[in-house]
Amino acid sequence: MNETILLVDDEPKNVRLVRDYLEKSNFRVVTALDGVTALAAARHERPDLVVLDLNLPGMDGLDVCRALRRESNVPIIMLTARVAETDRLIGLELGADDYITKPFSPRELVLRVKAVLRRVAGDDYQPGFLRVADLEIDLAGHRVKRGDESVHLSRTEFNLLSTLARHPGQVFSRDQLLDQLHGVVYEGYDRSIDAHIKNLRRKIEPDSTAPRYILTVYGIGYKFNDEI
Repeated sequence: MNETILLVDDEPKNVRLVRDYLEKSNFRVVTALDGVTALAAARHERPDLVVLDLNLPGMDGLDVCRALRRESNVPIIMLTARVAETDRLIGLELGADDYITKPFSPRELVLRVKAVLRRVAGDDYQPGFLRVADLEIDLAGHRVKRGDESVHLSRTEFNLLSTLARHPGQVFSRDQLLDQLHGVVYEGYDRSIDAHIKNLRRKIEPDSTAPRYILTVYGIGYKFNDEI
């Protein structure tokens, strides 16, 4: 069965255009024009990926993203016409996997969708466990525990953590981490990595203001602490 994409946008013309491009790439497309309908469709259809516009009537796209993350790890690509960088970073911190700014090329969106799905499919081929201090990472099961407490991570957060933790002490630049997440480096998305790292630290660190596991290497990027 072809992967199912839930496309959420309040502009019918955009929906028709993007749906056509996705269907030509052999995706099954389910559409919604507002947040409430989108959540109902996500629960009923269980899509493989959600393309989510932030500017929705009634229930804002950020609220939809927040609700989706409470219920599943489905990959989310945000569509935003908002200029403010803070809106995009908030979306990433809520657990979105990627974003694309309007106006955009439908071809680029299809490439982004394929890249995220390839990464998700590749997640299943990382067998084993990693244990560092009180942090336990189940690479195959996509589960993380800190002590006896389960930690809920988005797919992007989990991939960042597993990439860093599998190579303790190795410094990764932001571009290298972007490449790990998407399979291709997107120029200008450095701050998205910072947002994901901030969210990841908030979830796994005993004190996110004094990180124990994920360390910043100033002027370069990040590394997993190899001296714990």
